[in-house]
Amino acid sequence: MRKVIAWLALAFVVFYVIQAPESSADLVRSTGHALGDAASRLATFFASLG
Repeated sequence: MRKVIAWLALAFVVFYVIQAPESSADLVRSTGHALGDAASRLATFFASLG
């Protein structure tokens, strides 16, 4: 069952990328920025501990 759900999720992602490539790129870009900001804030936190 888990394998079927994983394949369905992958199919949905591929379909979304094909149907709306600009929106997909924006989503990936904003996710990357959010992860980068979170990593920077964590680094600042750990640097302030020492």
